[in-house]
Amino acid sequence: MLADDTIRTTLRTAWHLQPDGCTPLDGGPTTSTRSVAVGDRRYLAVLVRGPQRASFEAGLAAAEHLARRGFHTGAPVRAADGALCVPVGDCVLALVESVPGRPLDGADPVDQQWWGDRLGAAHRGLAGFRHAGLPAWHPLRPEAPHLSVAGWLRPAITGAITALTKLQVTDRLTVGPLHGDPRPDAFRIDAGTGRIGLVSWGRARFGPLMYDVASAVRHAGGPSRAAELLAAYEDAGPVPVAEIEGSLDTLLRFRWAMEADACARALAAGHSDEDAADLCRAALTETRTALLD
Repeated sequence: MLADDTIRTTLRTAWHLQPDGCTPLDGGPTTSTRSVAVGDRRYLAVLVRGPQRASFEAGLAAAEHLARRGFHTGAPVRAADGALCVPVGDCVLALVESVPGRPLDGADPVDQQWWGDRLGAAHRGLAGFRHAGLPAWHPLRPEAPHLSVAGWLRPAITGAITALTKLQVTDRLTVGPLHGDPRPDAFRIDAGTGRIGLVSWGRARFGPLMYDVASAVRHAGGPSRAAELLAAYEDAGPVPVAEIEGSLDTLLRFRWAMEADACARALAAGHSDEDAADLCRAALTETRTALLD
């Protein structure tokens, strides 16, 4: 997206920091991340496209909200003028705290307990948080043109949306700010202190808290492999046990539909990188199995 020299210059002018190092890390199609060293402090410099600024700032604000309550979230370091992020060319740049530690192991029963506990605590900590930039729930549209990339896709997406709509009509789901993708590597456990952080707030949104729970269960390999995760969330989170038991299958199906929609959107947009296109096709095949079983 931008040259490292441009990022260093922005850190000096907007944050009044003199970086000693700026190392590229893995990013995504719309994000770019650098590890930044300033003396003995470590940060992440995160770039996103300008049109994503509102939702990006909402995620940063959610992380900051939790950090003020004692959570380790990779909270934003505000610029000298107090801004959460600053424009740089056609992008915006944010500086966030680096959270030390290893990612959780989603298959490890003890790590699953930490996983569910911290997700539940984060949901409680975000109660009452609001931000105008949080994306509306939900983005799936059965008539979307990109769903034509596979014949099975539109009926499957429509079915997942219909099931969720029926559930929301018959049951009152607990709603609030969501992390958006609480996968195991979004958590960091510091062996030296025992502290566990929850980072990567770029997909924050507002909706049923069970969407986050279903996302975690999906990453754990399904309900049969997520017993410790679910038990820990039941103890720590704000969602009643009856709601968890009654809505998990529907929200898990909807989570797979979200994933299928993202894969289809990427394939319809076209990829100059054939390897990336192959990964999208493989991921879409995985979602097909989950949605049609």
